[in-house]
Amino acid sequence: MRKSAIFAAYAVLTLPLQAEPNRVTFPPLEQLEHYTTVTRGDVTEHMLTSRAAIEAVKRGEPIPFGTHVVLVDHRGGQVYRYFVMQNGEGWGADDPEGRTADWQFQWFWPDRSINMDETTSRCQSCHQSRADREYLFTYNDLRRFE
Repeated sequence: MRKSAIFAAYAVLTLPLQAEPNRVTFPPLEQLEHYTTVTRGDVTEHMLTSRAAIEAVKRGEPIPFGTHVVLVDHRGGQVYRYFVMQNGEGWGADDPEGRTADWQFQWFWPDRSINMDETTSRCQSCHQSRADREYLFTYNDLRRFE
């Protein structure tokens, strides 16, 4: 019996994690502003968000609900994928741990379909360290953007 329980626990813990749809929508990119670029080796990440979000950060105010922050992941000169953060009033209740307040995350393929191969729990746990900066690693870039 004990071996069966151990095997069952191992089987569950080693299953590959998959993403699932959440409230994040793919934004109209043409309405967003490019505010910084980050290069990591062969990966170039272009960061986009709304003018309203940029202005709120500059004023020291919370980023408005409904805001999208987009990382466009380029590899080999092509869009490889999109990482989208979006916030919505009360969305934090969807996550029992409330890891990133009302922000949710989603990966999308270049065709803008949800990338079901990537779970966002890893993203949430990392972005948690930026709670004092609206969960953004590029918060200071927003503050400096003209």
